[in-house]
Amino acid sequence: MAVAARALWSGGRSVAWRLGCRLGPGLRVQSRAGLTARKGNPRLLGAAALALGGALGLYHTARWHLRSQDLGAEHSAAQLSLSSHLQLTLYQYKTCPFCSKVRAFLDFHALPYQVVEVNPVRRAEIKFSSYRKVPILLAQEGDCLQQLNDSSVIISALKTHLVSGQPLEEIITYYPPMKATNDQGKEVTEFCNKYWLMLDEKEAQRIYGGKEARTEEMKWRQWADDWLVHLISPNVYRTPSEALASFDYIVHEGKFGAVEGAVAKYVGAAAMYFISKRLKSRHHLQDDVREDLYEAANKWVAAVGKDRPFMGGQKPNLADLAVYGVLRVMEGLEAFNDLMHHTRIQPWYLRVEKAIKETLPVH
Repeated sequence: MAVAARALWSGGRSVAWRLGCRLGPGLRVQSRAGLTARKGNPRLLGAAALALGGALGLYHTARWHLRSQDLGAEHSAAQLSLSSHLQLTLYQYKTCPFCSKVRAFLDFHALPYQVVEVNPVRRAEIKFSSYRKVPILLAQEGDCLQQLNDSSVIISALKTHLVSGQPLEEIITYYPPMKATNDQGKEVTEFCNKYWLMLDEKEAQRIYGGKEARTEEMKWRQWADDWLVHLISPNVYRTPSEALASFDYIVHEGKFGAVEGAVAKYVGAAAMYFISKRLKSRHHLQDDVREDLYEAANKWVAAVGKDRPFMGGQKPNLADLAVYGVLRVMEGLEAFNDLMHHTRIQPWYLRVEKAIKETLPVH
């Protein structure tokens, strides 16, 4: 079993890595601090790539500001329905927190979409894409097919389109990718502006009411990606029994054959149990990783406060949906039950769940 687990984990694109990211990103997602370049040539290449990426982001943002001056009056009152002209297809792992974030957004906004469950071992379903991570969203608009990568880019681009009516093809250019070498020597892709909605002043005022609300939403969306997500794997794989239960859930919900599922369940659980210990060290978590999860939940509840049901006020905003989407992947597991019982997050969580269900069509 130990040999099998090591083989499963071998390489940056290993089977264990692909399986493990379904209940937490493990090594898949790099925070902005993780883009630190290495010594030697990779460092120079990484720095150059970051500089180029930053320049591209500034260019596209400036271009958007110029364009918004012309289109602001035209689109300021537009609240368009994506379902009338877009066909959406989401390529996902069901138990991936990033995919869950996107589904929470789509469901809350009552946007119809098709789901393609990706096999985490073969990944044949996304062989069409040079971007090899999930979620991937394909948006068909007439004869134009757009591919959106990265959960936060997907959400920001769709929300911008929903509010402003700008063509999705153009909105995507405001979120240019940039590549760099991280401190493990691997090439990573980050996206400029990904927490920013490309709205003119009137649209932003209508959605947020003020700069403080917009800044708050962006801050906590990034917090969900840079911190909260990294607490999932160490908690759901905390003990051998929890790791086995987690992979039983993954196999049940995922796209596996009988033999492949059995291998994934036992070998994957063993591998991820040991990998979770490395993640615990990497992210400087406490000896009992539950404490970090509890602290994060209570910190979020304190940020929402007692005077509003959601961070977005009377309805969830993008930060509410992001935090809910991340936590939702633990439902049915011991870590989730502990979270609900030992923190103050349950009332808020149930309110978001209810708000999403109320927008879904009745069948």
